[in-house]
Parts: sequence; C-alpha cells; structure tokens
Amino acid sequence: MGDLVDAAADAGMDALALTDTNGLYGAVRFANAARERGLKPLYGAELHLLDAGHLVVIARDRQGWTSLCRIISAAQLAGEKTKPRATFALVRENAAGLFALTGCAHGAVPRAVRSGDLDAARETLARLASVFGERCYVELSDHLDPDDPAVCDTLASLAGEQGLGCVVTNNVHYARPEGRRLHDVLRCIDLGLTLDEAGKALKPNGEYWLKDEVSLRQRLDRFDEAFRNARVIADACADDLLGLGPGVRGGDAPSTFVGKDRLPGFPVPEGHTAFSFLYALCQEGARERYPRITPAVSRQLAHELDVIDRTGLAEFFLINWDVVRFCKERRIPAQGRGSAADSIVAYVLDITKVDPIKHDLLFERFLTEDSRTMPDIDLDIATNDREEVIQYVYAKYGERYAAMVCNVVTYRARSASREVAKALGFRAETIDRMAKSIDQYHVDPTIYPSAAMHPAYRHPGREAEHGWEGPRALPDTLEGLLEIFDAKERERFPLFRELTLAIADFPRHLSIHNGGMLITAQPLVDTVPIERATMPGRNVAQFDKRDVEDLGLVKMDLLGLRTLSLVKDAVADIEARHGERLDLGTIPMDDPAVYDLICEVDTIGLFQVESRAQAQALPRVRPRCFADIVVEVAIIRPGPLQGNAVNPYIRRRQGKEPVRYAHPLLEPVLKETLGVILFQEQILRVAMTVAGFSPAAADLLRRAMSRARSSADMERLRGPFVDGARRKTRSSTRSRGSRSSGSARATRPRSRSPRTTPRTSSSTTPPSSMSRSSTTSRWASTALR
Repeated sequence: MGDLVDAAADAGMDALALTDTNGLYGAVRFANAARERGLKPLYGAELHLLDAGHLVVIARDRQGWTSLCRIISAAQLAGEKTKPRATFALVRENAAGLFALTGCAHGAVPRAVRSGDLDAARETLARLASVFGERCYVELSDHLDPDDPAVCDTLASLAGEQGLGCVVTNNVHYARPEGRRLHDVLRCIDLGLTLDEAGKALKPNGEYWLKDEVSLRQRLDRFDEAFRNARVIADACADDLLGLGPGVRGGDAPSTFVGKDRLPGFPVPEGHTAFSFLYALCQEGARERYPRITPAVSRQLAHELDVIDRTGLAEFFLINWDVVRFCKERRIPAQGRGSAADSIVAYVLDITKVDPIKHDLLFERFLTEDSRTMPDIDLDIATNDREEVIQYVYAKYGERYAAMVCNVVTYRARSASREVAKALGFRAETIDRMAKSIDQYHVDPTIYPSAAMHPAYRHPGREAEHGWEGPRALPDTLEGLLEIFDAKERERFPLFRELTLAIADFPRHLSIHNGGMLITAQPLVDTVPIERATMPGRNVAQFDKRDVEDLGLVKMDLLGLRTLSLVKDAVADIEARHGERLDLGTIPMDDPAVYDLICEVDTIGLFQVESRAQAQALPRVRPRCFADIVVEVAIIRPGPLQGNAVNPYIRRRQGKEPVRYAHPLLEPVLKETLGVILFQEQILRVAMTVAGFSPAAADLLRRAMSRARSSADMERLRGPFVDGARRKTRSSTRSRGSRSSGSARATRPRSRSPRTTPRTSSSTTPPSSMSRSSTTSRWASTALR
C-alpha cells in the first residue's frame, strides 16, 4: 500500500485510485497513506462479474460508496467463502454515484474486441452506457502486447460510436518495475503453483507497474483526450470521501464518515430521550455504588455526563449497559475492562467494577470532548456463554445492522518462508527444515534496539498484528542449511531470502476479530462491505479494528474469558455444596494469606499472574496489596518491557537504586510507580503536566506511542511537546526560585501503603534513546536540560 502511494507521489501524481478485487479491504489504510503523501484517494473495486467479465467501478460520492458496499456485500454473501457471485444485474441495481470503466483484458468489451466479435463488444458497451451514461469510460492500456495498439484503436472507435469517453489506465499490479518478481511469487502462492508451473497464469511481462504520464504517452500519446479524462474523473470524485480529514491519524478532527447517525437507536421509556434515560440510570446507580454522594463523586459524574451529552454518546453507553444487564439476568459473568474503568458513568452503570474516584483514575484516557475516535469498552464475558451474548446482540439490532470486525492476518517469518519456498520450487523436506530453524525474527539492534521485545518477534507461532512498524530480517542460521539444498535451491536461495523479507507483514487472509462487533444505525451494507466468515452463520466486515476506529463506527468488544467461566462454575459449586450464593464483590482485597501464596509463585490458574514472565517477576516485586498486583501485571507488558522500565522499577522497589525524576514536575505523576512510566494514564499526565497538552492532544501522543501507530505521528507531536515543555519548565523554574529545571530529583523509595490504585497498563513504546534511570521520553529530556 505504502509503496503504491509513494510511487504515485514520486511520479508527481496528485490522485490515485485503489481498486481491490471484489472488495474494499484496503480503502481506509489507503486513505491514511494517500493523505500523508498529499494525494487524493479514489475508492473503487474490480468486480468479477459472472456474466460480464471484469468491470472497474469507482465511487464518485457518498452515494457511490454506498453502491459499492451494497454490490460487494451482496456478491460476497450470495456465494461461498472467497467465491463471490456478482452479476451485471446487481451492478445495474446499484449504479448510483459510480463511474464504470470497461476493465482490463478480462473485461467483456476488450475481451470481445480481442476475439474479433465487435458486435458483442458494441452490445456490451451499449448496455454499460444505458446504465452509467457519461459516467462510463472505455479503458485504453498498452502493455507491449503486439495486439495492444490495434485493440486500443478499436476500443476508441467503439467509444466514439456510443458517445463515450476513453481513459488511459495501466492495470497496475505493483508499484515499480522491480516488483514483478514479488508479484509473480504472490500469484503462485495464491494459485498453489510453483514459478515453473505457473506459465500463462502470470503476467506476460513486467509492464504492470504504476507508470507516470511520460511513460504512458510513449505508447498512447495519440489519445490525448483519454489522458485528460483521467483528470476529469479524479476531479469529479468527492474529496475526503471517508471523512478522515488531512493527516488522518495525525489530524485534529474526528471522522465525519458516519455523521450524527453513527449510533443505532436505543429504545427508551416513554417521555425519555437517550440522554435523560442515561442520566436517570446514573443517578440510580450512583446511589447504589456510593452510600454517601461526596462532592468529588457529584463533580466527576456531572463532568462526564456533560462530555457524553456534548459528544452525543448516550446511546453508546446504553448499548453497553443493556448487554451487561442481559448478562446479569442470565447469570453470565461479565465486566468491562481497559480504559472504560476510568469512567464513573461506566462504574455506576455496573459496566465496570473499579471505582475511578477511589483510585484517582483519569477519565480523559477514556473519552474527551475532542476525541477523534469512538470510546472503547471491552466486555469480558464467560467464554462458555459468549455466543449467547452475541446472539442477543444480533437479535436486538438485527443481522442487517450488526457484524463481526475482521482481523487482518499477516505473514510471519515461518509462514512467509514456507510459502515463498513452495513457489520457488523448493523440496518439501527443505521447506520443513528451514521453517523449523526459524524461531523468531532477528533484527539489527543498531537500527531498532527494542524491536526484538515486540510480541511479533517473541511468539513465532502467532501471526503478526497488522501495521506494526519496524525492520525485519531472517536468522543467519538459514545460511547453515545450504549444504542440504540441491542445485536449484542453492541458486534460488538469494531470491528466496529477498522475497521472504519483502512479504513480511503483507496481508495473508482475514479472520474474525476476537470480540469486535459492529453495530450501525443504517443497514450495515450501506456503510461497510461485508462477506461470509468461515464460521457458519457469521458475517464479517472487510475492515479491521483500526479501520473501524478511524471511521468512527460503533464497535463493541465482546471478549471470551475462560477465567470468568471458571469463576461461574466455582460460585455454582459453592452454592450447590453450601447453599450460599457468593457475592464476589464482598471478597476482601487485603487478605495477607493470598499475597503470601502469590509471593511464593503459587499462581497456576491465577488470571494474569500465572505466566513464566510473571513467575520470574513475582519473587522480586513481592506484592503485598492490590496496588502492587496492578503494577505487577503492568510491568509484564510490551510498553514497560520495551521501554526499559521493569528493572529500574524493581531495583527502586527493593531499595537498590534511588528514585529519580528528570524534573520536579514529574514527581506527582510518577511517584506511585517510583519514577517509572508504567501506565497509559501517566503518558497523558506527563504530556499535560510537562508540556501543557490538552487531554485530546495528550491522547494523540499516547496513540502515537502505541505499537500499532506510525512514527510519523510521533514526529508531528515532537515540536509541540518540546515547545510546551520549555514553557512549562521555565515557569516552574521561576516559581521554585533557585531549584534548577535541569536537576534530577533522587529519593529513596518509601514503604508502600495498601492504597489500591489500578491503572490501564501501558502498551506504549517509549523511544529507544530513553534514559536508563527514568522512562521520560527523549523529548522531555531535551526540553528539561
């Protein structure tokens, strides 16, 4: 995706169309990449019609987008998995807002011309013209096939007969000329063939790259108007069709893709609006949660309800409240987790179980008035009962308005090496030996020191999460296997290595997201393309979690948790044996005997502290209260691990190292974690306290630091962070008199109180040049010197 956009930008283009086959899989990621390079993205698809060959359609406006989604969804759902059934009748019924292009050599019109059946070509072209009118264009392409010049001349003549325009295209399959070999191998992987077997299944030459106008005019200069028509189509298409705004993830505005009707209607009692009903539920829930309503509770509840009212998210909270209510009625263990625990509204609605007032949590980690994306509530549900909850949601909102979010599974080292080796004709025993020798990705530590800590590197059996940035390499141990290669394998090994590296992180196939479920106000197929899932009776959107987030669509996360099933069984067993229904909320959190067992690493089956990494850390941290457990869970997370935060925290807790702060402003934020950043809330508080960021801007920084986001976003925020930090630290220096803004504070850790302070554990990745004595980012260090 990025290569295509970069090639277009380098060629001086200012617009580019993406036309995936029978889908819109890459549309949102394409928009992100195009906007970052200053290109106007056009959205389309190459439809494989059962009765009319290939046809390219491009959305002119929002109506065209809806038409695209309807065509693709209907075709995908009418066929089997990976075998959509699109017809011309389906296109005719949903042609509004679409441009139609006659397609490549497999299109009905050019195919008829190549076979010499001009009457069939005229008939098909007339049929297209009757549906699309002047929005129908005849494609002219020349890929150095001997017949191409004559075919183009004939197509232009037929277009003139029908009063239609022509447009020059190039049937692009890869970004640059050197991409041909990779394309051929990917094609072989798709067909299950080797390069030696593929033959005519591959493109006949290397002309299918993204050519600039100069290159295209070398063969097609006689069709000057067809070049101008490419500009006509690009100008006619709506700008920012998906409502993502300039800069996309780095921008300041929320997506306008779904507008005000993004939330499905939620039925409320007569006389209530969604917000007034939510307000009433919160008042009732607050009285149940808090025997005495303190001013702090009242202020926070009023603040959150005001933000929810201004953002129009009352129905979002009601939807989640309703699911939890259903679970309670069915005695299905369920509770929210993640950043939703920062919200007192979620707490009084019984969506979450953590009191954000007691634990001093930060609501802005969950939601701000300027949030560019929908808030995220993860609901953990007993695994054995999860399907019942999913079916309840389907029944509540209807299958036309709900579907599962997809997960884009990408190539890892082993899967990439196996597939590339097969395509290159390696023997099965060689492929097996090579795959087994690859236990992880190896990286050059001078390029990216913390990359090897990423889960994509440490867990070779799992597929990599799409979109994580970082260098990739194959282990040098493969070189030692050359002795088992035959002559052809030795000859092709350099190519194998090159191509295996090239397809790292390439999309491999779609799967169903662990728990993400889309709910839309309009029929789903009017907004999002969907297709059949492998699981019978399930439909899945062609957009993944990141795409859905960028578009501002409503997503519920209904996650199965085996631990909750075990808890449910244990509670039922206690009731059967003793006749007593155990209330989990009454279990004391300060039982010393429990912490003794944990410190002895007697934690098999104990949720979140039973892993090998936890077993190694527990004797060193020796948790004695719930707050310690929260920290214990947090330190075995990608962010603290990659940010070199674990050992400094443990050394300080053990009194082996003084607690250091890069600046006095950081002490109130980092005191409870001994000067080390462990929680995402701390990222926000550092940005707000040190750099004067607004909550929304601070959240942009947190998102930019997370593993799934672009380093380009980090660079966009670097300047504002440094400038803000300089202003704040100068002010702090003046107010503190002689205390220097560049001095580091060092104290010895005090014994910890049993105050419980849960946080959302940090999955962010601080920059690798971070000081070993503190996890403050290099930006803060620069500003504070």
